[in-house]
Amino acid sequence: MANSNEQKKILVSLPNGLLQEIDKIIEVENKNRSEFIREAMKLYLREKRKVETRETMIKGYREMGVINLALAEMGLSIDVSALEGYEGKMAEGE
Repeated sequence: MANSNEQKKILVSLPNGLLQEIDKIIEVENKNRSEFIREAMKLYLREKRKVETRETMIKGYREMGVINLALAEMGLSIDVSALEGYEGKMAEGE
């Protein structure tokens, strides 16, 4: 099994303008390009997971909304029937 700290080199092509922006940032932050790219990739993956989790939750809430509405309507129907039965018994007792 490969060590998770094992590093691989990759070749990345960037437009010159983007590379210039990155170089300005890494100069200010006293980093190198590799550190910057690692951090940028980690940030991207973290944000992507957040978006996917949010989308999954939204989908679940929508699905549960339909189920909850059906249950509420069923409960209301039972309550109305019970109330009508109670009122009927009360009317008979008068």
